[in-house]
Amino acid sequence: MDILSDILHVAGLRRRLLDLHALTPEAALRFPCDRSFGLHAVTRGRAFVHAPNLDEPLELQAGDLVLMARGCVHLLSLDRTPPARSTTVPIATFVGGGLADGAPAAVSGANATSSPPAAAQVISAAYQLWHAPLHPFLRSLPPWFVVRGDELPPLSTLPLTLGLLDRELGGEGLGATSATHGLLDALFAFALREIAERENPGAPGWQHAIADRPIRQVLTLMHGNLGHGWTLEALSQQAGLSRSALAERFRSALGDTPLNHLRTLRMQKAMQLLADTRQPLEQIAQTVGYQDAFGFSKVFKRTTGQSPRQFREQDAADRQTPYRFQEAS
Repeated sequence: MDILSDILHVAGLRRRLLDLHALTPEAALRFPCDRSFGLHAVTRGRAFVHAPNLDEPLELQAGDLVLMARGCVHLLSLDRTPPARSTTVPIATFVGGGLADGAPAAVSGANATSSPPAAAQVISAAYQLWHAPLHPFLRSLPPWFVVRGDELPPLSTLPLTLGLLDRELGGEGLGATSATHGLLDALFAFALREIAERENPGAPGWQHAIADRPIRQVLTLMHGNLGHGWTLEALSQQAGLSRSALAERFRSALGDTPLNHLRTLRMQKAMQLLADTRQPLEQIAQTVGYQDAFGFSKVFKRTTGQSPRQFREQDAADRQTPYRFQEAS
């Protein structure tokens, strides 16, 4: 099982491509990215990211990529000091990589051939993760993570994918929309992989967990069958470890106990099912490993602060808000 893909699926990730933007000196681009991951990749020139949770602007050169893991309103500009004027990028109006009917025109896009050459070009995207609490892997990501293009081998996955994405956005070839979305998802996955691979080897984290074969096996079992009545004894037998050895190695790898982590995964899956299906509560409870709806509801409310019914009603109301991404991706 691909654990990262399962994490992103269960988290209810929704993607919106914000197109290829040309930056000009007169105005910054303003991204209202609450409850979202943001991704900016510079394909030409130089750009600066300005955000309230940054001590100083992030400078990005051509080939650099930045991943924002704490949703916040932020600016993109050509200068270290942004201009007073900014143009808001209408995130919620971009559907399937293009503008929805009636949406304002893009600030400047790949097809704006009548405009003078841009000082910088940036591919931007938002990945919305609406429900909290997030999966521990997503929570553990740094607020901002920059991948410097000149520090990567030229034939590594990130620069190759970014080059292909830039090419697809700049043309009108057959299947460009499908290719663009696939490349964008690949770029996002490669960026997350890069973060995991750069984790401090001595600190708890996912790279540490995945590198430990018994712990990876336990995680795969959890993700693959949340409805099973896992106990510490059963998990330790599958991993070929004693209960105490599994508990110690799991905490060393992820900073949590196996059963606490399993409970988190189950609540993540329950939130997805409550939001995306009309399954009755008893069925959802059994899917995520609880014998009855009562016991499941107690744990769910303790985790999220809402009963399952309240959560489902709140999610239905949230779908009408302008910043909530809809099902189409």
